[in-house]
Amino acid sequence: MITLTHFLVVSACIFCIGLYAILAKRNAIMILVGIELMINAAILNFVAFGKYDKLHYGGQIFALFAIVLAAAAVAVGLAIILNVYRHYKTINPDHITDLRD
Repeated sequence: MITLTHFLVVSACIFCIGLYAILAKRNAIMILVGIELMINAAILNFVAFGKYDKLHYGGQIFALFAIVLAAAAVAVGLAIILNVYRHYKTINPDHITDLRD
């Protein structure tokens, strides 16, 4: 039987992979992927805790809102990355030194 601990361990592993992707920061796309992995780990926690709460569906409802907000954040992030690439011709965060023209 899968217990709450199993869900939390998988969620912690996914969160650590996302954190590593952010800290390694090879390019801006990898940073966005890392942020998405961290958000998905939090969503997994919401759903796991909601599964073991027999009276309410708060975890699933909050996870649904988190998924919608994560999708909106990715859309805005990709738009920013495209504009930065047009201006600097790179998406490597180490090569972008200023945000002014």
